[in-house]
Parts: sequence; structure tokens; C-alpha cells
Amino acid sequence: MGVASSDKAVVALMGLAAAIFIIYRIYIWLQSSPRSFIRDRVPLNKVIQPHPSIGLLEDAGYEVVGGKLKIPLAFQVDGAPMYSRLFIDYVAVRDEERFYLVILSRPRKELEFTGSGLRDTLLPYLLIYPDCSGVLYVDTVNSRLHVIEFGKDDGESG
Repeated sequence: MGVASSDKAVVALMGLAAAIFIIYRIYIWLQSSPRSFIRDRVPLNKVIQPHPSIGLLEDAGYEVVGGKLKIPLAFQVDGAPMYSRLFIDYVAVRDEERFYLVILSRPRKELEFTGSGLRDTLLPYLLIYPDCSGVLYVDTVNSRLHVIEFGKDDGESG
């Protein structure tokens, strides 16, 4: 009878280990979903102000999941504090897998579509949110969407 109860204890321990493993894997799977990932990485603003660009984004297959974000920045220059901020107009998701920061064009601050212009304007966003898939730049004057994805140059392009 002692052998049978020890067999039951081993089977019970194996069952408990399997249950813990399954619960842990489900937890990891839920945490890796795009919505959870975005929530952990980007502070989503639930207030999404209506704008014609939302329709343009939706027509292109994106879902707007967050509204305007203000990212405060602080610097110390020779011991003196300096402050600035970056703005993200929306956060959008495509195919539940990739999230993009959305920036609307501004009349006084047009995006220069050159390598250095894109670098100077968009690099701060990449550094703050390195896991984003890129930036969706909406030309509000011409109702045009530009998908700008980040990548590294391998040094081969002169």
C-alpha cells in the first residue's frame, strides 16, 4: 500500500508541475499580445480627438488606439536645466502585430523627405520607443499617408 500512495504523490506532483507550466505559458502569451505590449511600452491616451486623418489611417488598414501624447524632456546644460517636449498625435496598430506613432503635418514644421531630414526629425521617436514599427506621417494638406519604417544602414549605401 505504501508504494501505491507514493505513486499517487509522484503523479500529483507531475500534474501540479504541468498545471503551473501551462498557467505560466498562458500568462506569457497574454503578455506578448500587441495590446498588452503597447500598454507596457507606450502610455496610451484613451481620449482620441476626431480628425479627418483618422479616416485616412483606417482606410489604409490601421486602427487608432491612442490619442495625443506629450513627452516631456529635460536636459542639464552646464548645470542649468532646460526643458522641451515631443508630441505624438496618435498611436495606431496594424494587423494586431505592429504599432506605429502617428504624426500629423504642421504648416510651420514640414517634414523634409531626405535621409538627414528624416533622421533629425524622427530619431528621437525611435530612441524613446525603439519597439515601434515606425512612424505614420500624415500630410494633412494633401490627405496623404507616408509609412516610415526604421532600419539601420549596413554601410553599403555610399
